[in-house]
Amino acid sequence: MPGPLEGRVAVVTGASSGIGEATARALSDAGAAVALCARRTDRLEALAETFVRAVDVSDEEQATGFVRDAAGELGGMHVLVNNAGLMLLGPVSDQTPEDWRRMVGVNLLGLLYCTHAALPLMAGNGGGDIVNVSSVAGRRADAGAAVYNMTKFGVHAFSEALRQEALHVKVRVTTVAPGFVETELQGHNTNPVVRRATERSREQIGQVLKAEDIATEIVHAVTRPAHVCVNEIVVRPTGQAR
Repeated sequence: MPGPLEGRVAVVTGASSGIGEATARALSDAGAAVALCARRTDRLEALAETFVRAVDVSDEEQATGFVRDAAGELGGMHVLVNNAGLMLLGPVSDQTPEDWRRMVGVNLLGLLYCTHAALPLMAGNGGGDIVNVSSVAGRRADAGAAVYNMTKFGVHAFSEALRQEALHVKVRVTTVAPGFVETELQGHNTNPVVRRATERSREQIGQVLKAEDIATEIVHAVTRPAHVCVNEIVVRPTGQAR
């Protein structure tokens, strides 16, 4: 039997590992033709998907070119999953402006570039789905995560405003806010204090989420009937308090 996304084209950013990789597989299993991008081509090629490119989404030309080329190659644009992200934690006084630029570049500008390129393509197809992967860090702020919080709060605010704008061209917008997921995201941090805090959180929570848990929720959102828009999905491990 054909999958629920048969005949649709999905684009996933940050697809070389973690939530992006799991989402790409889940969308493909649901029948979509999937285009993938990340900085590491070797990981992408191992997924053997339909359209693969090494892309730094914080570069406007690379990000928009990838989205447009994927749509041209695969025959349209129906689902965009803005998953690429960086989590560089630590007190503001200990971080560098370069850390801030990297997070803003990927977490905010990269999402904007890809979305801006995808919107007219989806409108031309009669509608579609934009899924922005945020974090529970976009819902509450904590010491040691100020700039990461800022970027993820921005994703939530942008997504809600975009939802109101895009409904007129039948584009649904969903924000996905995961809690602690076992991915390479934690490995972005080299600060020993941050690493110890992460391990303490892991121990307190117990069983954390898998990337596949988030992928399942994303596929659920984009396969709802056309009149149903899942605005926001918050997924935490059962043992995570906040």
